[in-house]
Amino acid sequence: MNGLPSVRMWRRSGLTAYMYCLLKCSPLILAVAVCHGWLFGDFVGKQKELDEISLWPLPQKFQSSAVAFKLSPGSFQIVHAKQSSAGPSCSILVNAFRRYFEYMFGDLKKHEKSRKKVYDSDLAELQVWITSADPECDGYPSLQADESCELFSLPLLQLVYRDDYGANNINKTDISDFPRFAHRGILLDSSRHFLPLKVILANLEAMAMNKFNVFHWHIVDDPSFPYMSRTFPDLSQKGAYHPFTHVYTPSDVKMVIEFARMRGIRVIPEFDTPGHTQSWGNGQLNLLTPCYSGSSPSGTFGPVNPILNSSYDFMTQFFKEISTVFPDAYIHLGGDEVDFSCWKSNPDIKKFMVQQGFGTDYSKLESFYIQRLLDIVAATKKGYMVWQEVFDNGVKLKDDTVVEVWIGNKMEEELQNVTGAGFTTILSAPWYLDYISYGQDWQRYYKVEPLNFPGTDAQKKLVIGGEACLWGEYVDATNLTPRLWPRASAVAERLWSDKSVTDVGNAYKRLVQHRCRMVKRGIPAEPLFVGHCRQEYMGL
Repeated sequence: MNGLPSVRMWRRSGLTAYMYCLLKCSPLILAVAVCHGWLFGDFVGKQKELDEISLWPLPQKFQSSAVAFKLSPGSFQIVHAKQSSAGPSCSILVNAFRRYFEYMFGDLKKHEKSRKKVYDSDLAELQVWITSADPECDGYPSLQADESCELFSLPLLQLVYRDDYGANNINKTDISDFPRFAHRGILLDSSRHFLPLKVILANLEAMAMNKFNVFHWHIVDDPSFPYMSRTFPDLSQKGAYHPFTHVYTPSDVKMVIEFARMRGIRVIPEFDTPGHTQSWGNGQLNLLTPCYSGSSPSGTFGPVNPILNSSYDFMTQFFKEISTVFPDAYIHLGGDEVDFSCWKSNPDIKKFMVQQGFGTDYSKLESFYIQRLLDIVAATKKGYMVWQEVFDNGVKLKDDTVVEVWIGNKMEEELQNVTGAGFTTILSAPWYLDYISYGQDWQRYYKVEPLNFPGTDAQKKLVIGGEACLWGEYVDATNLTPRLWPRASAVAERLWSDKSVTDVGNAYKRLVQHRCRMVKRGIPAEPLFVGHCRQEYMGL
């Protein structure tokens, strides 16, 4: 094209996987093209500094030279390679091309309108080559997605300079990249405080920029039930903070799922039972257990009532709906922190315990409920994720169950036990970002080694990743994003980059620059320490 150099990027597998690659590797492209150019123009010609500030998360293999190309919106384009199995009809790719072009040039295009001349050093195009027979243009991201990608830019022996129009420069760079762990998630809690749709979408954007690929949506809990169910509309009508302003309509949920799909992010909803269900009882009579004070009802309610068939009939209908609304192969069923005191007070529950031979071990009653729930969800052809208590209490689990380890004390022992039993595991215990402290606590998250527990190589392969969790007791739309970023970025690199990437000093230098890239994109990520960004956050 005009005899100008091009960049070629290709994948080894389908588009669902590739789109994740593009959307996750394109920030690498962005980092190389923008960060080495005008955004950090002071570093032009200083290779040591270039290497130190380059990318986040750090790629598996990365080599950059001082050879540079110009990137101009007037002469650069992202195109389908001729050999690619995907083409212009692939909306997910076209959408990504348009979005990343805007990321690179959105604030430059007005400054380059008068530029007519095309220089020999201008980079003409990025060719995207999908090599699989089926590009999966209409698919959803999955745990099995191949996220590897390769980027090569051809050498061109030109001097690096910044012209009067402020054109971007890109250094000759070769990248070969893939994630260390397949599951890299962010948990957001929209029950304790309602999170407006705009906030969720903005954080999906930030997740993509940091190579997270799972949005664990803790959508309902004790305080409120904002999910608007078609089958049981009273759940949100009577259980949300407000039935109209503080709910997620079916179209809202669909928008979140599609926005995430376009960025290679899975959406896994969590509907936690039998505990954490106070808001459910507002809209579904007789679902919760009546608590007693002595021989009389106290007027309060506890967990889901596990002895009534009506409870399981409700769950059957409800999860049938959930399985059709959320396309991911997995649903998170919770199962944590069940308070047994109400069950212990209820005479009908106590009678049932005797009939079942449970004695006074109420964890057996919990297991009885969970087992029936798991059978209900399995009938929808969905897999399930659970918190570690479900495993700890001896519930019979399907072989493909994913157990989430979240309790901090004896974390290594729990990982050893869960993987020793043959179950796939994700880790969140060291990454509860709602616990805040003075100073650079991101370093603590960064230093975690997920596989640092006693076990065989086969056991450690069962740890498929982890999640950074931001629970909502003290978080709403006003402070969620700056509290989450760039602290979650530390978790992102730990889950993506090679195990050997542990230099906190080097990470600090790169993360400072990465935080500035987020700020430039309108993400109000909080500062790591004293300093500044060339383009500061300008507010709402």
